[in-house]
Amino acid sequence: MTQICRICGGAVHKFLDFGRQPLSHAFLKPAEVGKETFYHLAVGICASCTMVQQLEEVSRDLLFGPGYSYRSSGSAVMRKHFDRLAQRFLNRELAGAGRFVVEIGSNDGIFLKTISEGAVAHLGVDPCPRAAEIAADKGVEVLVDFFDEDTATQIRATHGPADVIYAANTLGRLPYLPSALRGVDALLADRGVFVFEERYLGDIVAQTRFDQIYDEQFYLFTVRSVHAAAARHGFELVDAKRLPVHGGSVRYTLARPGVRPQNINVAGFLSQERAQGLGDPATMLAFAERVQHARSRLRTLLRELRDSGQRVAGYGATARCATVATYCGLGPDLVPYICDPSPAKHGRLAPGSHIPIRSPKAFSDPYPDYALLFAWNRADEIMAKEREFRKGGGRWILYVPEVRIV
Repeated sequence: MTQICRICGGAVHKFLDFGRQPLSHAFLKPAEVGKETFYHLAVGICASCTMVQQLEEVSRDLLFGPGYSYRSSGSAVMRKHFDRLAQRFLNRELAGAGRFVVEIGSNDGIFLKTISEGAVAHLGVDPCPRAAEIAADKGVEVLVDFFDEDTATQIRATHGPADVIYAANTLGRLPYLPSALRGVDALLADRGVFVFEERYLGDIVAQTRFDQIYDEQFYLFTVRSVHAAAARHGFELVDAKRLPVHGGSVRYTLARPGVRPQNINVAGFLSQERAQGLGDPATMLAFAERVQHARSRLRTLLRELRDSGQRVAGYGATARCATVATYCGLGPDLVPYICDPSPAKHGRLAPGSHIPIRSPKAFSDPYPDYALLFAWNRADEIMAKEREFRKGGGRWILYVPEVRIV
């Protein structure tokens, strides 16, 4: 049966199927084993607008309800990232009296905290009550809700138009993206800007970062697909900028047609994506073949290490590790435990694979022979922190862009 694109109504062709997957943030208590929620993770590309998207939607209440555990403030890199951007907005788009900014997916308020301290009217929109409470404690005003057309209309009626609407790693998580874009249209001031950041499909494909595909990431954006989606909803893509966060992202800026000149970056991106073949189904099928090879190679390597008596630990219980561990068939027999700095995960089990999560203190008590780095996007930071592991003869196992030992 042909899937229909949520954005343009075109035909979506499947290119990669991860099979049965658990919810990526559902780190289990041991007593909860057998009570997990699973879904079918498969992705396809639209033959018309080239938007890459999942073929099965997971209920947004399951993903982002009260139990959603991710907090933006947990990363020093992200804290610095959001503070810099907030300061830029305060000095430009939000300079002057009467300005108003809305953040979609405000999480624990790390971005809007700086805006609030700048005495600018603001509103965060986030469906997770606990995250909203943390944000409120920082002086941030939050509406606990999902952002869609109805919500946006209500915000405009109450607060007036927004000069800036911002979203970080949120837009690609909204299967109902057309409604969200209609909401932006309803809420944004005539000369306002909509700025959002998302993981970049070009990097995912080029580096075979298959673990960037998991339940929360319903859409994977390119500049071409964003350009097309923006035009369908009355906007113009006026800028696109590469960012180093989350293993490679792009910051997109949308405005109403004719309000702002288009940065030359957009044309450069579009040309580069044509050369890379990002809108070509054949490119995505080749990517899928590399993913399948990585799965086979990683399983073989870990089995060989186990059978030769080598001790292996995982490092970084990320949401992404659910895709890797479940798709590759990893369990405690191959990876006995994963060390992670988040105390809330200690004593729990990784989704699907049921690998125990331990404190980083367990990593050196004693050191394993090898460490499988799930948090590869923080490789430099983690390897610097764990330099004694290397000094003692320990080796790191990476699986992007290919399976290798370093």
